[in-house]
Amino acid sequence: MNNLNEPPHWNIRPNGDGEGSKWNYALLVPMLGLAAFRWIWSKESEKEIEKTKLEYHQKVTNAQKDLETKYRDIIVENRRTVAHLEIELEKEQNRTLSYRRALISQSQKLVEERKLLEHDRELLRQETKAVQKSGAAGVLYASYLEKEEEWQTKAKTVLKEFEEALKERQDIYCSLVVPRKKRLEIEKNLLVKAAINPVAVELDMSDGLVDIFKHDTHCAVLMNTNKRENGRLMWMYLKYWELTVDLKKFKKVEEAMIAK
Repeated sequence: MNNLNEPPHWNIRPNGDGEGSKWNYALLVPMLGLAAFRWIWSKESEKEIEKTKLEYHQKVTNAQKDLETKYRDIIVENRRTVAHLEIELEKEQNRTLSYRRALISQSQKLVEERKLLEHDRELLRQETKAVQKSGAAGVLYASYLEKEEEWQTKAKTVLKEFEEALKERQDIYCSLVVPRKKRLEIEKNLLVKAAINPVAVELDMSDGLVDIFKHDTHCAVLMNTNKRENGRLMWMYLKYWELTVDLKKFKKVEEAMIAK
């Protein structure tokens, strides 16, 4: 059996004849070289690992700083956007409130003027009946009335044309697909017509049209196909102009009778 306390020589310890020492040195040199190589390699590896760790840590640190910077920028930008939207919302609310007040005021004004026109028309009707009872004066009155009724018919035809154009304009305003340019073109044509058409000039329609274009934003339900359901202020003005035509007819007759 092998004695564990006496390992084999393995040519490491010198023999009596001196031959073992040569083998000892022959093995020792490569082993020392290998050990030195492993030591150098491990040191270089440690340096590379440490260098890689430092580079990775630096990259992580830089990435974290970039993310923090971007996050702060996003937060600041979002706060600016929110603040801007809040200001715009407040402005829009103020504009809506101003429009509602203006619309209420204008509506009340038109209602009062309509009442006055209807009152004046009723007085003229009563005067008409009294004049018609006066024989020859009644014949003269009838002739003047017939003449002014022709003007009245012409004026209502003009109003009908404006009504159709306004319905088209409001329908485009309420549409989600028709270009805004088309609506502006209709508005421009209406203003030009109101400035050159004798009936429109006599009824002073230009200011009313500007008021409609500025304040009449009412639209019916989304899938509405009835153009008469759109708009509010425009219908009040159309009724007002129609009553004005009726009143002017009788006033012109009255003026003609007085001048006669």
